[in-house]
Amino acid sequence: MRKYMVHIILAAMILGIAIGYMIFTFFDAATAKVTAGYISLIAALFLRLIKMIIAPLVLSTLVVGIAHIGDSSSIGRIFAKTMVWFITASLGSLLLGLLMVNVLRPGVDLNMPLPDIGAATGLKTSSLSLKEFVEHLVPKSIIEAMATNEILQIVVFSIFLGVAVASLGERGRLIADAFEQAAHAMLTVTGYVMLFAPVAVFAAVAATVATQGLGIILVFAKFMGGFYLSLLVLWGALFVAGSLFLGTRIFRLGQLIREPLLLAFSTASSEAAYPKTLERLEQFGVPNRIASFVLPMGYSFNLDGSMMYCTFATLFIAQAYGIELSLATQVTMLLILMVTSKGMAGVPRASLVVIAATLNQFGIPEAGLLLIMGIDQFLDMGRSATNVIGNSIATSVVAKWEGQLREEQPGIDEGATLEDALPAPGAAV
Repeated sequence: MRKYMVHIILAAMILGIAIGYMIFTFFDAATAKVTAGYISLIAALFLRLIKMIIAPLVLSTLVVGIAHIGDSSSIGRIFAKTMVWFITASLGSLLLGLLMVNVLRPGVDLNMPLPDIGAATGLKTSSLSLKEFVEHLVPKSIIEAMATNEILQIVVFSIFLGVAVASLGERGRLIADAFEQAAHAMLTVTGYVMLFAPVAVFAAVAATVATQGLGIILVFAKFMGGFYLSLLVLWGALFVAGSLFLGTRIFRLGQLIREPLLLAFSTASSEAAYPKTLERLEQFGVPNRIASFVLPMGYSFNLDGSMMYCTFATLFIAQAYGIELSLATQVTMLLILMVTSKGMAGVPRASLVVIAATLNQFGIPEAGLLLIMGIDQFLDMGRSATNVIGNSIATSVVAKWEGQLREEQPGIDEGATLEDALPAPGAAV
């Protein structure tokens, strides 16, 4: 079954669209909403299962990886290379969104009634200041960070703990072995949870279509079409950039991440794809110590799809209200988004919150967000899938930079599991 999981998830997504559209067509709006609520419960439970395993999975694999790296200078070097790629990719994503929205101009001559300028969106933007973000980096308690799934805070703690364990030498081996055993256990749990992925995909898609219908896509066809075209261009740019370092292996990486990409797309959640992405990267040949270090950081610093959406949607709203922004103003907006978007991790409806904060700073009516909030689920599907691609390529490139990228490892297709990608307990890495 695992060998054909991509096809099963794709079939579940198509079935979800069909069932959701039937509910939307044959039931009245109130009944469809109630029915969709019950269906979405399945997807919600799956996402809760995913969130249940992410914190211990990140903690255990990252501590093991850093403990095996051992040398603190190596950790610093990997961190520096990771941040160079993340900053470059983020700037490129924001710039591409800016370019595409100016070329396509989806908000010009919008044949839709605009929301009143004073209408409220209900989004809180106070949590996106640079001060708040820097303060938020360090956890007050690792227990609290794990309970709330604050990935960046877990990464910070894991780095300190991993370096400490490595510095203990032989005395730290028992601790490293314990975390290694915990990582194997969490990977086994991950395998169990992933068996429910097709059912969750069906439920997530069916519930969305049942309440929104497919007609809303036609209403926003120009905006959605332009955004997804921009995402495809971004995918191409990411793969071209990756190929400069990975060569023709970039195509194999694309094949390996099909399942996590589909999972992220259909559930509109990058988190849902995290365990499977980690598995496929290690199958691709990225050492566990690098994959478990770079990938969690990517979920906070390298959300390429979400980044591009920030500039694309902000200027779409400005176009819709007939507000012309000079090139200098747009560049200033891009630089501000470069900073504020780094606070997206852990913020509910993060992209919309970042956009709302940006609109306020440039005198664009925040009410314009109401134009796109109804279709945000469909847009989030593309953003989440793009984030998976961006983080997968980033992790692989960092491994290549370090000279640690190995030949492809036996994986699910050959009947093995992610546990095979981890070193045996007590083994040297």
